Amino acid sequence: MITLSQLKKQFGETIACNIPSFTVNDCDILGLVGNNGAGKTTLFRMMLDLLKPDEGHVKLDDINPALSEEWKQYVGAYIDDSFLIDYLTPEEYFAFIGKISCIPQKTIDERLQQYEHLSGGEVFGQKKLIRNLSAGNKQKVGIIAALIRQPKLVILDEPFNFLDPTSQNVLKRIIIDYAAQTQATILISSHNLQHTIDISTRIALMEKGEIIRDLSNQDYAAKEELTAYFGE
Repeated sequence: MITLSQLKKQFGETIACNIPSFTVNDCDILGLVGNNGAGKTTLFRMMLDLLKPDEGHVKLDDINPALSEEWKQYVGAYIDDSFLIDYLTPEEYFAFIGKISCIPQKTIDERLQQYEHLSGGEVFGQKKLIRNLSAGNKQKVGIIAALIRQPKLVILDEPFNFLDPTSQNVLKRIIIDYAAQTQATILISSHNLQHTIDISTRIALMEKGEIIRDLSNQDYAAKEELTAYFGE
């Protein structure tokens, strides 16, 4: 469970986050939507202790990430390519993740097989450094790296960015299947409203740093309200 309490972050005169109280339940697939500047990435960065809140706190299973490292054992995240070690090949990077996580290389290799379809023949076995991959293939490496340890909490910021339509659809299936198989809690921000509706069990709508709607998405129930809000 994730709890946000009196969480505030401000940059100059701009209020990037102002969330008095919000809870993400275990096994939720929470889609976070909002226009540019709504505060989605700022919120994720505070959850991952990459950005300190001005007030309030985040708790991941009762652990404040600003005060403890324990949460890192069960969280997988990808925000942008700064998460990557770009002077490694993808295979070297995944092997490194396995090593620091005490996961045998054989297990890493077995888990990578389920992401062959997402890689599209352009990530594995290319003998390219990550820095020399396209933006879309870097995105794939980051997403796979976030999932390879099979964390119980996954945070992905704009995961559909840079991906071609086929890869976007493959990723949607991967996320849905991963949640079903692991019972993980998954948080995803996206500008792609349809993809978010397709995969989320719950959707939070952000505007100017605030969560202004908390919508159940059972049977895609959130679509009508979100479509009206974004004027589509």
